[in-house]
Amino acid sequence: MMTLGLVVATVVAVIGLLLAEYRGSRSGVWVAKPLASTGFIAVALAAGALETSYGLTVLVALVLCWVGDVFLIPKGATTLFLAGLVSFLLGHLGFAVAFTLRGPDPFWMAVAAVLALLLAFLALRWLYPHLSERMRIPVVAYVAVISLMVVAAVGATAATGRAAIGVGAFCFYLSDLHVARHRFVSQSFWNKSWGLPLYYGAQLILASTVSL
Repeated sequence: MMTLGLVVATVVAVIGLLLAEYRGSRSGVWVAKPLASTGFIAVALAAGALETSYGLTVLVALVLCWVGDVFLIPKGATTLFLAGLVSFLLGHLGFAVAFTLRGPDPFWMAVAAVLALLLAFLALRWLYPHLSERMRIPVVAYVAVISLMVVAAVGATAATGRAAIGVGAFCFYLSDLHVARHRFVSQSFWNKSWGLPLYYGAQLILASTVSL
């Protein structure tokens, strides 16, 4: 019951965040975004994140994502954006480590790796012309790490039969595209209108997997 209440509170905070983004209220974003991100950490704790090594690893990954969320709030700050990128990169690595703790299936990881390479190639082909020289290496590294996370998630899903791991990881992957499009290609509220719900949905799903 407590977990459900925390999920509802997080959803309310995300709605507030979307309204703040739509209205261009930076003060509103500074309030709503940390609250929404604290929500998925609270869900993980309520679901038992402290009770297993898998749960603890997921919790660390979620905290790193919380830090990344805060770093990405200021507009036009390249240094803070890079700091946020590093925080999320470490968060994705944390999730990948967590998924390997579930004993991933090597066959399905191999299949997922082939598909992930294709998706990574397409994503980088789309983004590369829009990247400054300073951002090219960090973005390539980031795409490699999120691809690794998805591959590990597919392997963990195949091994455990728990679809939530794969669904959460893939939704997280897709949500990163909204950040990339907004930052490097075209800035508009439309990016956030689908990207933010997808991101927070992914984090809530992944947070819930600590009880598996």
